Amino acid sequence: MLSPDSENHDNYITEIDRIIHEPARYLIMAYLSVAESADAIFLQRQTGLTWGNLSSHLSKLESVGYVAMVKDFLDKKPHTMLQMTEEGRKAFHNYRDKMKQALEELPGS
Repeated sequence: MLSPDSENHDNYITEIDRIIHEPARYLIMAYLSVAESADAIFLQRQTGLTWGNLSSHLSKLESVGYVAMVKDFLDKKPHTMLQMTEEGRKAFHNYRDKMKQALEELPGS
């Protein structure tokens, strides 16, 4: 049986940012949230994603303004640096808050 507060729980769930909620993108955002910037190789190693998957998820995060990428060359090799934007930082903190609220509203919590 649903409690009278179940509507609040549903609201928290529906307000969760689906861009960040995807596990690979959550990992990327989590690593970037604690670093001023990181290079793509570091993120690839930490997340265990293939280069293609990492690139795809980074493109999605960049398209919504959560991550900024700077591509240049280091010793004549392509080098990509990433950082969370201010908008991304706000979205990530909001995501964490909504997830906490949703989990706290579960029956038995």
